[in-house]
Amino acid sequence: MDNKSGTQRELCIRALTTEDLDQYNNLLRYAFQVTERGLAEVGWQDEEIKQSKFPVLERADVLGCFDGESLVSQIAVYPLDMNLYGQTCPIGFVTSVCTYPEYSGHGIMKKLMYQSLSHMRQRGQSLALLFPYSIPLYRKLGYEIISNKISYVVKDRQIPSKGKVPGYVRRVDWQSDDFMNLYLNFASVTHGCLYRNSLAWEEYWRWSEDDTVVAIYYSAAGTPSGFMVYLIKDDIMYIKEMIYLNHEAQEGLWEYIRAHDSMIDEVRGNSYYNELIAFEMEDGDIRETIRPYIMGRIVDVQDFFKHYTCDPEEPGISVRFEVQDRFLEWNNVDVTVRFEQGRCSIVNGMADYSVKLSIATLTTLLLGYKTAAQLYKMGRIEADMRAVVRLDNALQHEVPYISDYI
Repeated sequence: MDNKSGTQRELCIRALTTEDLDQYNNLLRYAFQVTERGLAEVGWQDEEIKQSKFPVLERADVLGCFDGESLVSQIAVYPLDMNLYGQTCPIGFVTSVCTYPEYSGHGIMKKLMYQSLSHMRQRGQSLALLFPYSIPLYRKLGYEIISNKISYVVKDRQIPSKGKVPGYVRRVDWQSDDFMNLYLNFASVTHGCLYRNSLAWEEYWRWSEDDTVVAIYYSAAGTPSGFMVYLIKDDIMYIKEMIYLNHEAQEGLWEYIRAHDSMIDEVRGNSYYNELIAFEMEDGDIRETIRPYIMGRIVDVQDFFKHYTCDPEEPGISVRFEVQDRFLEWNNVDVTVRFEQGRCSIVNGMADYSVKLSIATLTTLLLGYKTAAQLYKMGRIEADMRAVVRLDNALQHEVPYISDYI
């Protein structure tokens, strides 16, 4: 709508280029209320923020809806790889989803999302992820919760002390090879973890303050085995992320935290593992909150199964999946999958068992966030109980570790 003349103008959707950088940045800042004061508090200037988005328009799939020459809505998809039970799966991370308020409620974002998912399918990205600002909205588009974020507060007197570990901790630069290689090693053995490319690392650090610290735990042999990214401010240690390859590294990092007890009153952190930390602490009377974090949806059912693995210990079975997808018509399929010796393959012929479910339910099931038995009790799967039990036996059950917010 042209507010001056009251006449209708045709809206068009096209890919954004670097020439659209100003409008792209202005829409982001308006939608997410990024102010000059907020930028200054974390050491950013407006021009720096704008230029930091330049690579996004060059290397990500960014679509915009235009009213004449004016950008009114946009969506971006970052190309990434994900560890899917030990297999590398190309995915698209959906971000920068925003629309000017006067254009909301007209189905524009729905059209942008459909086109973005179509592009993902063409590129072989069979899974889409996003951080939801509205879980109900994205559920209508076939997305479902697949991971959690656990936030915790530990008082200085509650910081665990479990004796000396054989290794040591060293602070390193953000660009340290040990740090980067350790994360890559962690991602290669952790289901759901994203292999961060340069775009993802830029987003990881975007709002970090200059005195954010990276500390690595090294084993006695000098092998990097865990790290933590943290900031100390106003007598509080804020832990952005802590990862470890073994229990020794976990204990070593907590010992390092304890070494700061004269400097801090409490520790506030986030964990993306699927276990609460209170049980492991001597004084487990801490505050922990758990909330849904990342949502996902399978973009192409048949292509997704090509990247999927199953429990290698279970006898082979075949399951017919009757999938319903209200948003992507190509996913309304009946597909029979053979689970055998850790591998999945699409086959023809009769199946041993049959299940009926939505694309959202299939996504959270195959990603490991919920079991078939849990979803069956919720009324999300139509099947007989034997099918549910055998399907759960065939599948692996590990909730994804996803710490990225892109």
